[in-house]
Amino acid sequence: MPLAVLAVLVAFLVASTIRIVPQARRYNIERFGRYQRTLQPGLNLLIPLVDRVNTKLDVREHVYSSDPKPVITEDNLVVAIDTVLYYQITDPRAAAYEVTSYLQAIDQLTVTTLRNLIGSMDLESTLTSRETINVRLREVLDEATGKWGIRVNRVEIKAIDPPSSIKEAMEKQMRAERDKRAVILQAEGQRQSLILTAEGTRARMILEAEGRQQAKVLDADGEAKALERVFQAVHDNDADPQVLAYKYLEMLPRLAENGNGYFVIPGELSEAMRTVTSAFSAERAKAEEEVANGEPVLNTEQVRRRPLGA
Repeated sequence: MPLAVLAVLVAFLVASTIRIVPQARRYNIERFGRYQRTLQPGLNLLIPLVDRVNTKLDVREHVYSSDPKPVITEDNLVVAIDTVLYYQITDPRAAAYEVTSYLQAIDQLTVTTLRNLIGSMDLESTLTSRETINVRLREVLDEATGKWGIRVNRVEIKAIDPPSSIKEAMEKQMRAERDKRAVILQAEGQRQSLILTAEGTRARMILEAEGRQQAKVLDADGEAKALERVFQAVHDNDADPQVLAYKYLEMLPRLAENGNGYFVIPGELSEAMRTVTSAFSAERAKAEEEVANGEPVLNTEQVRRRPLGA
């Protein structure tokens, strides 16, 4: 029996002497109620019944999300702001002995800093200056928590919730802005469409005018070449005045082809009529002479088609 008690006592002393600290953990050791040292990860030895573990701390980075806190802006609007805090314990001794509850202290310091910052900004500035608020919060918290053995790595604002009435007003304003942009874009589209249509009409009219001009030029060139050939043929065949007078009479009906109801009689009509009359008189006399001589008589169409001088 005494051996069993002795074995239990030895096992207890050994268990009280050896402390194995996991990775990323720190143990604060007190000796007779006074801070002695901080155990590092690995195997550590303690004095039984003299040294004891006071606090066990995790030195990894922690994430702390606070509940939404009401904050009053400069224009007297109450907004609810909730934050996310990323912090890490750098001094286990200070974290255990410099502050009662470092999480509660950080939360209260965050709320106080937010109220100071948001109180000097209106709602619009608050909604559009999150990055500025985050930076300012981190500076204040890091400075205050440094003596507590805690480093604030980052502070983020999760949400800023204005009152419901302000939300409705903001939604109406956003809808009005969207409607305004839609009307402006529609007007710009119509304006661009009208400009393109006008430019297309202008280009079409220019092309049509150029086409008409080119057609008139080609018609004039064709008429000029036709007249040139006619005059060249007349000069080459050495037509007598009778043929010219006859062709002149043939062209008279074309003077009234414009449909204006007027028929212009040139002053040379009488001269042409005399020439044609004398020509037909000469043909009739020649026909009568051929009849008297027993030659065949040619009708008017044959006389018209017979070459000159025949």
